[in-house]
Amino acid sequence: MSRTTGNGNGGRPGQRLGGAARGEIPHQVDDAPFQPAEETPMTPAQERLYRASQWRMMWWKLKRHKLAVASGILLLLLYASTLISEVIAPYDLHSRFTDHIYAPPQSVHLFHEGAFVGPFVYGYDYKLNMENLQRVYTPDTSDVQPLRFFCSGDSYRFWGLVETDVHLVCPAKGGTLFLLGTDRLGRDMFSRIIYGARISLTIGLVGIAISFLLGIGIGGAAGYYGGWVDVGAQRGIEIIRAFPEIPLWLALSAALPVTWSPLWVYFGITVILGLLDWPGLARAVRAKLLSLREEDFATAAQLMGARPPRIIFRHLLPSFASHLIASATLSIPTMILGETALSFLGLGLRPPITSWGVLLSEAQNINVVALYPWLMLPVVPVIVVVLAFNFLGDGLRDAADPYG
Repeated sequence: MSRTTGNGNGGRPGQRLGGAARGEIPHQVDDAPFQPAEETPMTPAQERLYRASQWRMMWWKLKRHKLAVASGILLLLLYASTLISEVIAPYDLHSRFTDHIYAPPQSVHLFHEGAFVGPFVYGYDYKLNMENLQRVYTPDTSDVQPLRFFCSGDSYRFWGLVETDVHLVCPAKGGTLFLLGTDRLGRDMFSRIIYGARISLTIGLVGIAISFLLGIGIGGAAGYYGGWVDVGAQRGIEIIRAFPEIPLWLALSAALPVTWSPLWVYFGITVILGLLDWPGLARAVRAKLLSLREEDFATAAQLMGARPPRIIFRHLLPSFASHLIASATLSIPTMILGETALSFLGLGLRPPITSWGVLLSEAQNINVVALYPWLMLPVVPVIVVVLAFNFLGDGLRDAADPYG
């Protein structure tokens, strides 16, 4: 039987309610069961967000960064093009046209004298300016040269395995197609830029792989073990960072033997770039592991008998893997610029290997550039790729902490 407590008038229900109406707080019924607060069910959108992993939340936040997404798509297309450089390029890397030395870029047209013809270029009229010895080319509007697509052109071995001559676009029979002009030997600049992308883009990936291997290994050991390991790593990083970066690049590149083959020079440059880029990453990894090693999950892994390498690479590093990815996208353009600078100064890659830096080395003479400005066009893809990597890196850095 339930019992109520009155307010001094015998505990009758009517008078009790009247007391509550006058501002008095009634006592709770002793025998009444406890009623928990009713939970509001989550909406499908809230449940989807609650169950999402950190990587999925990072992807959702990255998608809102339109510039970063566009930059990522552009980089994917550029790296995909390196797989089929021979197909995209109209000419072979070393094809020469001695009748068209320093020929200017040819514009692609669709209409000729008001009639639709399709993609075509006009031929050249050539004469030599005897005052400054400049080769002067003028379009010959009577020479219409339609373009061919998926056509036969210069032969090549695709990936060094299959002999073929298929190209995406080719000039008309007996015609020319110099979309970005030619150089001092009459070689097509557009084709050489396409081939150079394969070296300039991959050198950043190989270099960042070396940098990450050293940075994560040394920084992880310093942050996890501490003590003399941390002191030794920190002093080594400070010594390397004390040297000016560009002179150190130049000195190490100049130390490469001149007898090395172009392939060995390529690997030598990538190793140099990777060896000089790891200190910054090592410091970031060390700082992060110093805080994470005190977390409960790291202590639990130690008590269960896990070895330090397993704790570092299986438990600690995945906790900030998104930050490592963002750091990689910001380091790759530094290596691309480093290779371009070294090759431009003649201390990096050397012909017959072709990169954007090697192409720019032909533009060192300002007098030649003033007469033939299209020799500076290889700097355009360098700028585009560096900006794309920086925009993508900014987007990944903002999305790396989706809970922020």
